[in-house]
Amino acid sequence: MDHYIDIKIIPDREMRENLLMNKVYTKLHKALFNLESNRIGVSFPKWKVMFGPVLRLHSTKENLELLQKSNWLGGLIGYCSGGEIIPIPERPQYRIISRVQSTMSQSKLKRLIKRGSITESEVKIYKAKMFSKGLDNPYLELESTSNGHKHRRYIQFGELTDKSTEGVFDDFGLSKIATVPWF
Repeated sequence: MDHYIDIKIIPDREMRENLLMNKVYTKLHKALFNLESNRIGVSFPKWKVMFGPVLRLHSTKENLELLQKSNWLGGLIGYCSGGEIIPIPERPQYRIISRVQSTMSQSKLKRLIKRGSITESEVKIYKAKMFSKGLDNPYLELESTSNGHKHRRYIQFGELTDKSTEGVFDDFGLSKIATVPWF
């Protein structure tokens, strides 16, 4: 990972920043899936409480060029700026950016009920625990292109380190082991 691209979101009255980030990230996921790429990682360099207006893509110059040639942003290009492939600065820090999932969810509860492995009184207890143990992590709300359903992908930011760790990324540019440069 020696290069990066910053995609800056440009909101307007009709398209808020978080909505645009959700749409851009959904497009990125589709592009990474279509390219069968596991060598492109993502970061959110303006992250504080929310993701901020920048989606940063990390990889080699060749992988980023291949992504850019796919015209992955499509109609959203008018809501974004950037896209220039730039070498990463010397001696950045690194961090893992991964997905985090709750151990308790509405879909898991539905499966438990359907299987008959939970009683009605246990359902109430499960729901109370589920709401009390909710995730505080920032999330992207993505829309499935196959069925139109929306789902949240909660993101976890690992500790900063001076060492990079090689590995593969999923179709969302996330990894449980591989780091991305953080600057």
